[in-house]
Amino acid sequence: MFGASSGIGAAVARRFGALGVRQVIHYNRNRAGAEEVAADIVRIGGQATIVQGDLSDPETASRLVDAAFERLAGLDIVINNAGTMYGRTNIAAATDEQYRDVIDLNIGGVFYAARRAAAIMQKAGRGTIINTTSIAARTGGGNGAGLYGSAKAFVSTLTRVLAKELAPYGVRVNAVAPGVIATPFHDRYSTAAQLEASVRSIPLGRLGTAEDCVGAYEFLASERMSGYITGQIIEVNGGQLMP
Repeated sequence: MFGASSGIGAAVARRFGALGVRQVIHYNRNRAGAEEVAADIVRIGGQATIVQGDLSDPETASRLVDAAFERLAGLDIVINNAGTMYGRTNIAAATDEQYRDVIDLNIGGVFYAARRAAAIMQKAGRGTIINTTSIAARTGGGNGAGLYGSAKAFVSTLTRVLAKELAPYGVRVNAVAPGVIATPFHDRYSTAAQLEASVRSIPLGRLGTAEDCVGAYEFLASERMSGYITGQIIEVNGGQLMP
């Protein structure tokens, strides 16, 4: 589980732990969060270890996938959830550094990890990859989120490409697209006024929670529930976007 030290990733990891899924919990900077998630899983009888690394580096991303494969003695499910916005900036004002940061993590991190996982799963003839994209991939994002939304659009398309390429090997690839979810992400990058405006545009009348997203990942990870589903994006946004 890449990007599992807080927010949606942490909630998904805890749920999978309750289901008995053996996991490797990845973090980059938030070691305390990853340790807490792993401890919670172990406390309920599950198995989890943590790994650290910057997924925007191709060698590190490949090493982390290999580490998960070795620790788990196989690789059945890979969830690519790491990503962030690096601030709200209109395209005309975006710096080269902001561009590189957003692209390197939100695109590069998913690409590098998925590339290595695809090779392993292709050889094994089985497996499931679940990417985290965003409502911003379809809408372009809110004010100043254009770079982030564009990167997530790449993730959505990459999901479909991988689904086509890996289907002959028995590997499924899908994605979850959260809407406006009350997590540390929005604590960091959205104002109270922006969140209030979002609520007014959501038919269910509230922001989502990390737990609201968990079921979509569980569904896509389950061969019993979604074994004939690949190349799909599940939108979890309270009705804010109805494609």
